Amino acid sequence: MCASATFLQVISSIQPSSTTAILATSSIKMRVSTPSSSLLFLAGIRTSLAWTTSIRSITTTGSSAVRHHHPTTLVPRSPLTIKHARPFTRLRSTPISTLPPLSSQYEQHLPLAREAMVFFDSSPDPFHAVQSASLALQSAGFVEWKDNDDQDASSIDIVPGGKYYFTRNKSTLVAFAVGKKYVPGNGFKIIGSHTDSPNLKVKPYSKRTTDKNGGSSGAIQIGAECYGGGLWHTWFDRDLGVSGRVFINDEATDKHNENSFERQELVKIDQAILRIPNLAIHLQTAKEREAFAINKEDHLSPILATAVKESLTAGNSNDDKEKGTDNDGDEWMKHQEPLLVQILAKKLGVDPKSIVDFELNLFDVQPASIGGIHSEFVHSSRLDNLASCFLSLKGLIDHVTHDGLENDSDISMIAMFDHEEVGSSSSSGAGSPIMGEAVRRISYVLGAGEDNPLMYDRAIQRSFVLSVDQAHAVHPNYVSKHEKNHGPKMNGGMVIKRNSNQRYATNGMTGLIVRQIAKKAGLPPIQEFVVRNDCACGSTIGPIISANTGIRAIDMGCPQLSMHSIRETMGTKDFTHGLALFQAFFQHFSSVDKQIED
Repeated sequence: MCASATFLQVISSIQPSSTTAILATSSIKMRVSTPSSSLLFLAGIRTSLAWTTSIRSITTTGSSAVRHHHPTTLVPRSPLTIKHARPFTRLRSTPISTLPPLSSQYEQHLPLAREAMVFFDSSPDPFHAVQSASLALQSAGFVEWKDNDDQDASSIDIVPGGKYYFTRNKSTLVAFAVGKKYVPGNGFKIIGSHTDSPNLKVKPYSKRTTDKNGGSSGAIQIGAECYGGGLWHTWFDRDLGVSGRVFINDEATDKHNENSFERQELVKIDQAILRIPNLAIHLQTAKEREAFAINKEDHLSPILATAVKESLTAGNSNDDKEKGTDNDGDEWMKHQEPLLVQILAKKLGVDPKSIVDFELNLFDVQPASIGGIHSEFVHSSRLDNLASCFLSLKGLIDHVTHDGLENDSDISMIAMFDHEEVGSSSSSGAGSPIMGEAVRRISYVLGAGEDNPLMYDRAIQRSFVLSVDQAHAVHPNYVSKHEKNHGPKMNGGMVIKRNSNQRYATNGMTGLIVRQIAKKAGLPPIQEFVVRNDCACGSTIGPIISANTGIRAIDMGCPQLSMHSIRETMGTKDFTHGLALFQAFFQHFSSVDKQIED
């Protein structure tokens, strides 16, 4: 599908109740080519969800500009229909400047960047990231494989040309497509990433303020726990919402009945209901101002409201029974902040008493944006590592929708794991048996499993993992922090990450394979990164997967700044670079691998 227009396009987020401006870009005349798979991807994220599009076109003649604003509904060229479209309402309090960025070379990269921004804004936590990915896969014809059902693996209808996916814990996803020319013993082409990012999580007992009047501060707070290695000072003075999953027992009066059923619902409250304020400079000593030391227990508790009488229940009785949040002997509910439970119940349309547990994250409600005078940057939360999730997801969808399976003799797979930021040692992390089990069960169904060990061993030897996690771009204010000959630049292409102490899985062979794939596809040269000898080196899922499965692996990623900040930055071009490499990987890996001596 090809559309020619002069426009400033804005798309609302995945939540029907949320209307957020998520992109602002060039208003100069341009022709944008939008492949049907892109619309399929966007439509997939929003299946059965309300969303809107508004196009603001500006026609410039000489020094004058005429602005036209008209709401429109974007209809993809696919079997899906986008429902419940309504006019878009901006959240900005000030008008957007009509001055176009001084750009020409970046315009062709903006449509893909915008797709990514939709994915970022709709995925404030691993549960929503997996939901967004699942909807996109369904739109591309992938079938959910209920791998935890009580059924014999041999009864699963996995066939050459088929497309499948499964999830674990609703926070980890594996999707794969079998090439039509697959034969037992052929390999797996895998792109691995992770769905989690450093953030603040609501503590199991959310109530922090025991005084209903907020104590001496008059403020109601909730307890928050640090997850991963975040730059916690960046969470101060940000507009914070809450998202995650909630466990609900619809029969509130029978919640103690052992035969009752608890269901899960995802929730995303993208309103600024929480905030962690800085301490005024006048109340700090000179030493405190210089150090900006944070006590993570005392200083990172967000404010939810003022005293209860001025909160959501204004005008009503403060009695917990009238609010529906009395604990009624429930030990768990006794320790929950009533206001938090109320707003969750209101968002989900359930009785507060029916909420029996939750896993909630805090997130910055500011949407992703395009920045830089040439529109060369994307600013967003959770680029590490939703950027890799998005690009691998889109790479696989593009591979199957552009007839990539016709001549494919391997299995193309993506895996998005949870808990990378805390070591991957969990039932849904890369350290779990998920990857090994998936390869083994798929091989078994296709005739190369445990009953045929030689074929299975051959499949492992012919397989390869791209472990994709964001890389560190050179920071212009801290150039000395990089090894002087290995400084990746934003918009300069993908980065191979190496470490002789095996903190990364890359070795000479795997690095050569990826460079040859890029060369064969006519892509920009791959950048290289190593840490300085006087600096500690991070790690990611590559070594873990390789050690657990025996599959060759490489660690790489897109370069970015501000890693683990609440707000991160990467280059607009690097979305194009990353997607092109992943498409080339699915297409060319097998032929390149055969040309390199083992």
